[in-house]
Amino acid sequence: QVQLVESGGGLVQPGGSLRLSCEASGFTFSNYAMRWYRQTPGKERELVAAISSAGRSTDYADSVKGRFTVSRDNAKNTVYLQMNSLKPEDTAVYYCKAVGWAHWGQGTQVTVSS
Repeated sequence: QVQLVESGGGLVQPGGSLRLSCEASGFTFSNYAMRWYRQTPGKERELVAAISSAGRSTDYADSVKGRFTVSRDNAKNTVYLQMNSLKPEDTAVYYCKAVGWAHWGQGTQVTVSS
């Protein structure tokens, strides 16, 4: 079955960095574009970043452009989100998702606070 396991979240001070990982299984990872979303309580899930199946094309929400970088390693069935210059408003649970699949992982909490 499709599984997505996010990791790498934590507590970081403003201006700091984190690298999130999402390991996928149960489908042919290299055939699918992947997306990172985030959600805070009471708000809808927000699309943060996307990457094409081969990793040649990426896209970002305006709020994270220039600070976040999405990448993938198809040999490891893993997609990454490098987050730099973190701000308190980046605090959220971060999720990955394969385009075309309905499955979500459990998410990983990112908290940016001094």
